Amino acid sequence: MDKAYGILFTAVLIVMALLVVLCLIRAVIGPKIADRIVAVNMMGTMVIVMIAVLTLMLGEGYLADICLIYAMISFLAVIVLTKVYMGVYLERKQKETALEEEDEPSDMSEEEESADGGI
Repeated sequence: MDKAYGILFTAVLIVMALLVVLCLIRAVIGPKIADRIVAVNMMGTMVIVMIAVLTLMLGEGYLADICLIYAMISFLAVIVLTKVYMGVYLERKQKETALEEEDEPSDMSEEEESADGGI
């Protein structure tokens, strides 16, 4: 029975490693920053699962502690990445609104002059 579990755990680790590589490719390709953040979050979750499988496979209890610590670090990393992304997004949005506001007053003054009839 232990041999069957060993084969199962090894197969799970191989599949998870392939999925982590696919997530890494998604994180590099993108196309949007949100896709990259989700891919990094998925990679972190899969690494946590891999550490948990190794805990069962090797029978080492300290790996469960490492798994929990890695989960906290992964969570904080995703939060920081999201905060940075939101800051960049909001800054870009403010610049776009500022550029649009610079263009709008000149258009509005022409419309107001034509509405007044030149009085």
